[in-house]
Amino acid sequence: MGSRLIPILILIAVVAAGVFGFSLVNRDATAESGVEGGPVVLHRGNGAEPVTLDPHGSAGTWESRILRDLFMGLYTDASDGTPVLGSAESHVVSEDLLVHTLTIREGLVWSDGVPVTAHDFEFALKRIMNPLTAARYASLLYLIENAEAINTGANPNLDDLGVSALDDRTLEIRLNRPAPFMPWLMTHVTMYPVPKHAVEAHGDDWTRPGNIVSNGPFTLAAWVPNDHIRVVRNPLFYDTGSVPIDEVVFYPTDDESAALRRFRAGELDMNSGFPSQQLEWLRENMPEEARVYEYIGTSYLAVNMREGPLTDRNVRRALALALNRDIIAYEILRKGQTPAYTLVPPQIPDYTPPEADFAGWTQDEREQEARELMRTAGYGPDNPLQFRYRYRESVDNRRIAVAIQQFWREIYVEVDIVNTEPAVHYQDLEQGNFDVGDAGWIADYPDAENYLFLLDSNSGLLNYGNYSNPEFDALLAQAAQTADLAARAEILARAEAITVEEMPLIPTIYSVSSNLVGPHIVGYEDNVVNIHATRWLSIDESRRPEQTSFVDQIMRWFN
Repeated sequence: MGSRLIPILILIAVVAAGVFGFSLVNRDATAESGVEGGPVVLHRGNGAEPVTLDPHGSAGTWESRILRDLFMGLYTDASDGTPVLGSAESHVVSEDLLVHTLTIREGLVWSDGVPVTAHDFEFALKRIMNPLTAARYASLLYLIENAEAINTGANPNLDDLGVSALDDRTLEIRLNRPAPFMPWLMTHVTMYPVPKHAVEAHGDDWTRPGNIVSNGPFTLAAWVPNDHIRVVRNPLFYDTGSVPIDEVVFYPTDDESAALRRFRAGELDMNSGFPSQQLEWLRENMPEEARVYEYIGTSYLAVNMREGPLTDRNVRRALALALNRDIIAYEILRKGQTPAYTLVPPQIPDYTPPEADFAGWTQDEREQEARELMRTAGYGPDNPLQFRYRYRESVDNRRIAVAIQQFWREIYVEVDIVNTEPAVHYQDLEQGNFDVGDAGWIADYPDAENYLFLLDSNSGLLNYGNYSNPEFDALLAQAAQTADLAARAEILARAEAITVEEMPLIPTIYSVSSNLVGPHIVGYEDNVVNIHATRWLSIDESRRPEQTSFVDQIMRWFN
C-alpha cells in the first residue's frame, strides 16, 4: 500500500473513532492494570455523577457504590449482597427485639489512624437525625427510639435518640418496634459511621479529597467533577491484605450507548447498565459480559398531589389505566422487566401484594374506562388535560417518555416531556417541582415495608407526591409494631391495597439489574440487590480480552 495513503487512512480512523466511540489510545499508563509492578486498577462505569460523598446526603445508587468502597457500617455487604458483620464483631438482640447491642471490632482505625469507636456511630446517627443535616434518608431510621420526633423538630434534644456508646467498643441501639430486617438496614449508607474529628475540623468540606477520612477498604484520592472519582486501597483497613484491587476509578456514564462503546474498547472493566436495544446483540456477541438478573426494584411514575387536577383520584386512575406496561416492558426495554401494578414486587419474601382490578383487562378495556373517567373529570378532545412529564435522561427513558405521551394522548391528555440528568431530576422530585415524574425505588432491604414507607406522610423528601392518607399511615404504624411475620404481611397488604385504589403513584415495571462485566473480573456474583462491592472483586489478566485500537484494525485490514 502506498505510504501516502497512510495519513489519509489515519485521518479516516480518527474521524470514525469520534463518531463511533472507538478507543485510539490506551488508558493512562499510570492507571493501567496488568503492568508488572504497577497497581491493580478497576475502571467502573457508575451511571450518574455523584452529588455528594457524605453518607448523610447520599440519594442514589451511583453514590452508594462509591460510599460502599469508602465506608463500612456495623454490617457490610457480602459478595452475594447479603449482610455480614462489618465494623461490628458481634450483635446481641434483647428478648423483646427492641435493644441491639453491638461490639466494635478491636483495633479499627480511620484512614488517618484515629481509632474507630462506638462514639463515631453514635455521633453519625445523631447527625443524620439532626434536622439541620436535612438528610434525605433520615426517615428510614425512624424505627430508632425518638428518631422521628428529633428529626421533625418536635424534640430538640439529640441526646434523647435511642443510640448510646456505652464505652469505646459497645454501641446500644434502642428501637421503638421490632425490626427483623435490622442486619440489612445496618448495611445501608444511613448507618455508616462518620468521623467526628474530620467533620468538626472541616465542616461541610470534610468529604473533599485531602480532608476526608474513611473506615472502609478504600480512601478517596481524587474527584474531578463530571470526569472521574479515584479511590485507592486503604492500608489501615483491618482486612486490607484480602483486598486484591489497588485502585478504583469511577466514571459517570449517563449515556449507556457511549458506555457500551467504552466497555468494548477496554476503557471500562464494568458498567452499571447498558441500552435495552443492544441486548440481543450483546447476548449473541458478548453473552458472558452482559449480566441481567432479577432485582428488588420497581419503576413508577410519581404524581404531584399538592394541588391541581392530579389531586383527582379519577384522573390518576385514568393515567394508570392508559399506561401500556406491556409495550414498555416487552417492546421498549426487553431485558426481562415485567409489568408492575403494585409498588411491592412479587419476589419479596413473606409477602403477597394485592391485585389491581384492571391487571387482567385488555388494553382496549382499560382505555375505554380511562376515557370515561377523564370525561367525568371534565376533559375531552376539545379540552385536554395538559401537564409536564419529567424523566431521567437516558436512551431508554426517552423512548418510554415518547410512548407515554402517545398512551395518554388517547385519553385526552397532552403532555410536554422534559428531561434532566438523574441527580437534578431527583432534586426536582424532592422539591415538588414536577407534575408527573419518572422514578424508581430499589429496596434497601427485601421487605415490603421498605417500599410502602415511601408513601407514608412522615417520609419527608422521599414522598415525592406529598401523599397523605391517615388510614394508610395507621396501617403502616400497626405493621411496625407487629412481630408476627404473617400478621405483619397481611397488614402491609391492606395498606398497599389503598394505594392500588388511590394511585398516589403509578407502578410501571418490575426491574432487572443489567451490568456489563468483563470476563477478567473475578468474584462478581449476580444478586437481587445488585450490590457488588469492590472489596470482593479481583482481576485475572489472563482472561482480559485483547484490545486493539481502531487504527490498528484499519491498518491490519489493509495489510
